[in-house]
Amino acid sequence: MDDFEPTRATLAAIAARHGSPAETVRPTHSGVANRAYLLGDDLVLRIPRTERFLADLAKEAAVIPAARRLGVRTPDVVTFDDTCTEVDVPYMVLERVRGADLERLDLPADRAEQVYRQVGRELARLHRLPADAGLSAVPRDGSPGDPRVLVDRLRADGWIDADAARWLTGWFDALSPYVPAEPPMVLVHGDIAPQNLLAAERGAVLTGIVDWGDAQWADPAIEFAKTPLGAVPAMLDGYSQEAGEGTSVRSWEGRVLWVHLVWALGRLADPVPKPGERHWTAPPASRLLGLLRFFASDPPSPWADLVRAAPPAPRSASGEAGLG
Repeated sequence: MDDFEPTRATLAAIAARHGSPAETVRPTHSGVANRAYLLGDDLVLRIPRTERFLADLAKEAAVIPAARRLGVRTPDVVTFDDTCTEVDVPYMVLERVRGADLERLDLPADRAEQVYRQVGRELARLHRLPADAGLSAVPRDGSPGDPRVLVDRLRADGWIDADAARWLTGWFDALSPYVPAEPPMVLVHGDIAPQNLLAAERGAVLTGIVDWGDAQWADPAIEFAKTPLGAVPAMLDGYSQEAGEGTSVRSWEGRVLWVHLVWALGRLADPVPKPGERHWTAPPASRLLGLLRFFASDPPSPWADLVRAAPPAPRSASGEAGLG
């Protein structure tokens, strides 16, 4: 069965196994990979949409308990069943965390920053997980390669002009000292985006991090790549408070900016819109516009220094900055 579409009878059977009457089952906010339902007021049921998403749900069943043992705020797994013996779909039941996701809350900037600082502290706890923690089935992120090769390809394919290619290459050259040749591999959540961060509707309090289907062993800088860049300084502040790492040397900021820039250019090379998806990077131009917006908003030190590290914009033959 490739499409895990639950029937009303299936939903009622799962609810009954967890002490919830059938009439308490109701849809809630679903994602790309899973359908989600509330079972009463205290449980959340998740069912993968298709067979290809089942592996991610199984991964969550292994990763979430490990994260909780480190004190990370994430809902506990009540049941994971991929046998399809008692009901005709694989599924996971989790404890329900009160609150709404940050995308829906649309908090004022100062309160959102408070939540993102708390997120940073949670990530620092997660990244302490030792490599021998028994999560051998969690994949390891491969090396993305040199982004300057991507710049050359974008120029050759006509997505950017020669002056922009030289400028981008120079910016990567300036950022490269901040990027370790062999970064440490830590367990990352892999999708720290507003829709996966739950907060109390009153007060700027993080109540839970959800959706661990993209978890992997990776460079910790990647953890900050799916968060809008404007929220990253607060996250790094919380991260350094918990981890005891200073951020004044620009190492972390340079590494995170490198990833954001690489992923923005990668999205430019794959400009297919994804209407209806809630993720902020679904529109093809969102990452590039996010970079522009961040650096046009007078970012705190040392971020402004990182953009000043890029070479000057190319100038036209008349001596004026080229305007196209």
